[in-house]
Formats: sequence, C-alpha cells, structure tokens
Amino acid sequence: MATTAHTHAHHEHSGESLIAAAARSLTEAGEQWTAMREAVFAELARHERPVSAYDIADNLSAARGKRVAPNSVYRILDVFVANNLAMRVESANAFLANTHPGCAHDCIFLVCDECGEAAHVDDEDVSRAVRGIAAARGFKAERPVLEIRGLCKACT
Repeated sequence: MATTAHTHAHHEHSGESLIAAAARSLTEAGEQWTAMREAVFAELARHERPVSAYDIADNLSAARGKRVAPNSVYRILDVFVANNLAMRVESANAFLANTHPGCAHDCIFLVCDECGEAAHVDDEDVSRAVRGIAAARGFKAERPVLEIRGLCKACT
C-alpha cells in the first residue's frame, strides 16, 4: 500500500491496467516483455505485502504444473527493479510491484515487524534530504532505500 506526502504527479495502476503499464514501461526502456516476465509481474502484482522470489517461483510452479526456478525469478525481478517496475524491501529480501511503473523515485518503506506490511511512501522532501546528505559527503546516491521498522496502525 502506498502512502503519499509531497508527491510528484503519477497515475496509480492496478490489475490489468498495472500489467499493461508495466509492459509498456519495460518495452519503452528497450527491454523485452516475455511471457515469463509477464507471469512473474502478474504474480508479484497480486500481492499487497512484500513477496519473495521463492514464493513467486512456488506459486508459478503450482499454476503452470512445472517447476519455475527461483534463480530465474530473481533475474527477472532484478530487471524489474532496475526499470522501476518493482521495489525491493532490502531487509526482507522481498519485492513489491510499483503501482506507477517507470516512475523514478526513491524507496521509502514503513515496514511492520508484526504483520510484514511494507507501506511505500513517496516523499520528495525526504528523498531530497537523503540525496543531499550523500552529495555533501561526495557520494553519488544511485538508489536510496530507507526502511523504517516498527508496528503498523493495525498492529499497534
């Protein structure tokens, strides 16, 4: 679930619209949208909480009736993260679909230690501050990820 503060303009997608937007964004980036990439993205997109590559592989294996290797899923997820189709929750080694594919922004997550929810927050002020701190130290931030661990509203 995404929360927003000081956001930039973008359209949130869901369902078939999200899959179509992801396909469009990936092909516009010069990558191929294969049947396997579509299956991985569709499986990723149906989850509201972060999901692991192993869970995606297991679910696709069951649906297809043949084994899908987690390594193949990881490679596809890496392409998705690199092209802003997915976000990686580093501390959980799990992934969320980006509901506004291709929109470049930093990853700011509020991660619940109880239920596993990871709320994605778009906050341009925080992103600017984090990148400014890095730049002031001569560091070029490529992909800032900020995770705040605690308890979500439902679990407190």
